[in-house]
Amino acid sequence: MQNEYCLFCDKDNKEKHRPILENDLFYSRWDNFPVSNGHAEIVPKKHIVSFFELSDEDVLQMYDLISKTKKIIFEKFNPDGYNVGLNEGHAAGRTIHHLHIHIIPRYEGDVENPRGGIRNIIPGKGDY
Repeated sequence: MQNEYCLFCDKDNKEKHRPILENDLFYSRWDNFPVSNGHAEIVPKKHIVSFFELSDEDVLQMYDLISKTKKIIFEKFNPDGYNVGLNEGHAAGRTIHHLHIHIIPRYEGDVENPRGGIRNIIPGKGDY
């Protein structure tokens, strides 16, 4: 993978990134193709493909940045809820093979029936 271009490893490219915050191990950015107003991503600074490669320290720093980024999203967009998640593997829909965690703000009325939340990624599984 070292010879392939990685969008998230190119974090200083101002044409491709709109940064929000960073800490020692992660940075947050506004999503280039947002699902909703305020859609952000948390990305490790070093090239890590899988969430399951993270150490305990990595997870703590990741959560710290998720929390701080969420506060900025709330102040700027005032959403009514959030979906937070990641696509682990090609079968789960990952298209950039560098770990990134989505923070997707949700707003009352943005879908007809939000019941089931992320379960709706597979049609019919959100209704239970």
